[in-house]
Amino acid sequence: MLRVLARAMNGLVRWALRSYWGLGLVVITANLVGLGAIFLVAWADGVFSRVGPNWREAAWLLAIYPAFAVAIGIGLAIYDRRRYLRWLDDGRKPTPEEARRLIALPAVITVRAIVLWIPGIALTVWLVDRFTDYDNDAVVIAGFALGALESAGATYLILDRLIRPAVPIIAAVLGPTVHPSSTVLVRVLVTWAVSSALPGLIIIVVLSDPDTPAEDRVRAAWIFTIVALAVGALATALLARSVATPMRTMYLALDRITRGELDVRVPVGSASEIGRLEHSVNELAATLQDQAHTEDVFGRHVGSTVAERALSGSTDLTGDVRIVSALFVDVTGSVQLSAEMAPEQFVHKLNRLLATVVAATEDNGGLVNKFAGDAALCIFGAPSALHDNATPALRAARRIRDEVVATGELDVGIGVARGQVFAGDVGADTRLEFTVIGDAVNEAARLTAMAKEAPQRILVSDPVLQAATPHERAHWKRYKDLRLRGIPGRTRTWTDIPPGR
Repeated sequence: MLRVLARAMNGLVRWALRSYWGLGLVVITANLVGLGAIFLVAWADGVFSRVGPNWREAAWLLAIYPAFAVAIGIGLAIYDRRRYLRWLDDGRKPTPEEARRLIALPAVITVRAIVLWIPGIALTVWLVDRFTDYDNDAVVIAGFALGALESAGATYLILDRLIRPAVPIIAAVLGPTVHPSSTVLVRVLVTWAVSSALPGLIIIVVLSDPDTPAEDRVRAAWIFTIVALAVGALATALLARSVATPMRTMYLALDRITRGELDVRVPVGSASEIGRLEHSVNELAATLQDQAHTEDVFGRHVGSTVAERALSGSTDLTGDVRIVSALFVDVTGSVQLSAEMAPEQFVHKLNRLLATVVAATEDNGGLVNKFAGDAALCIFGAPSALHDNATPALRAARRIRDEVVATGELDVGIGVARGQVFAGDVGADTRLEFTVIGDAVNEAARLTAMAKEAPQRILVSDPVLQAATPHERAHWKRYKDLRLRGIPGRTRTWTDIPPGR
């Protein structure tokens, strides 16, 4: 039932916001609430039963100011419609000044309503004193003043609800903003005053009049108690829903964010602290989305392992010495190929080869440390240590060679070597790069050059085979002892056994 009522109110609020007469009807409705409260006070206090024979003259005089006030109120409401909501009629976004004025609208009109009620209260008290034998002016003034405050409170709550559909537009212009008069505390206090405090005070005022007959006082207590309970229940339910609904929306949004759904956004539907919280949830999701995009792009350039290491550590130059297996891949005859085919065609073929290198390396726990033109250096054992880094390096080498042969697009040479290297950051404070420096890297590059002439296109050094598992060593055979440029002595090398042998 409450949900149906809330939907109906939402539709009514949107109509009132867009209608030319909507603001005027809101002001009239709020004033009728006050008039109703004053009528009940007068009736419960027995004022009407004490009017003398000139009651018609009193009624006419009593109706003058309300009619005048209603006319003034409607005229001001039409003026306010043009002043505060002209941008809505023009079909454009409000300027920052217009947005700030609209947020202050409930407070401004509420204060103005109180000012308009003061002459009406004074006139009504004078009429009661003149045309009735009711002598307790203090009770009349207090009762009518409380009715006026009830009208002002209703005006504030209705107008606060009226501008809520425009809050997302305001937030887009001003960003997260909280007006002092639109905080949750103010809304709670005004709701409490309208639904409980003011009706309770009216009961106290009526019951405190010793001249009022006991039966009238009992009747007044029943009337205002029932009104207070009904209005209080409805106002509290609507207030609770206005807080609980966005809180649940934000809870569900945060739950989705924790699951990695960073494209979630919540509507900003309030200019209170809740609106700021809604905006903060959207900012959090957008920031995390930007960070995830940055990490993804960063990981694509340097590798996910290095990216995680860089993002989780400091900017200091760090590194250590460890034993790794280095795999080097280079395209055979790349200069001639690039001259024979269009650059785009050669790059497409090269990218397909490098995609194979990346997949084979990462699937075996390695890191593609860098691309150098048509060559790639892959490291097994740094920065993430592996219990056995030789076996996955050999598996990756065979997989790369097999997939390159299967495509038949390019010819490559693959060299694998093992040894002690420095693995860490090099560069300056403003520009760092993770790299691997050592004889194993140089040896792998030299083996790659020789592997381009080997039948199987793979050459590995002896330390790699000795560190691999027996099952992996079964796939390899001795090749030759080669003299590699820059490396003293001869290097014992191995190549893999062709399938079927």
